[in-house]
Amino acid sequence: MTDFLKLNSQKIEIQWHRKEEKNRPVLIFLHEGLGCTRMWKNFPEKLSGLTGCPALVFSRFGYGSSDPCPLPWKINFMHKEALRILPNIIKKAGIQNYILIGHSDGGSIGIIFSGSRYKKGLKGLITEAAHVFCEQKSVESIKQAKSYYEHKDLKQRLEKYHKGNTENAFRGWNDVWLAPKFINWNIEKYLNKIEIPMLAIQGKNDQYGTVKQIRSIQRRVKHVKTCLIDDCYHSPHFEQQKMVLNVMAEFIQKIVIHE
Repeated sequence: MTDFLKLNSQKIEIQWHRKEEKNRPVLIFLHEGLGCTRMWKNFPEKLSGLTGCPALVFSRFGYGSSDPCPLPWKINFMHKEALRILPNIIKKAGIQNYILIGHSDGGSIGIIFSGSRYKKGLKGLITEAAHVFCEQKSVESIKQAKSYYEHKDLKQRLEKYHKGNTENAFRGWNDVWLAPKFINWNIEKYLNKIEIPMLAIQGKNDQYGTVKQIRSIQRRVKHVKTCLIDDCYHSPHFEQQKMVLNVMAEFIQKIVIHE
């Protein structure tokens, strides 16, 4: 069931699974650059069921049925999400202990948060296809997405999920990644400060980033397990769902056992 969380005068679209479970950390899902609550489909519910953990899924401002986020977005928009908005959501939702699960931009937001001073209660971090710096490969794929949005059916497919937020979501994300200065964007410094267990997943065929992303994570994070998946592109939780569910569930259960 979709609900809303009020942050000051604005509303964020949320969805809970197993909310009544109080003795396990909450799985907090952070969506990709064009994602939202509904675009995770039933993956959060499945992982929640496998682990017995409650799960909170939400749409960032400008996405899904959340309130809009005015354009243009700034180059540090992921820092704003990680250091200002996410801590407020956790507090407002009354969450004490939690594990972050972030896909693509959501993974990058999770990394920034996990290496920050706001990480009280954080027990673990899972990323899928996270970026820790900007690559030319990412820029080329995002240029292609712009072409599909303007000349093919991408806009219509996104409208199914974002409705009135579609232009906000796409232009906000796309314009920032294609801004000339964004090629210098880099969050590797946050990796060195991550002290909780981390699981980093990436598809070998990821069209938005090379294996240099996951290798950087591997070199810099103290307690990290990496998983590079064959025959997999940018969305491992859909493209290799059974494997990803098992790997994530095993990682989460180890955290729960040590609680």
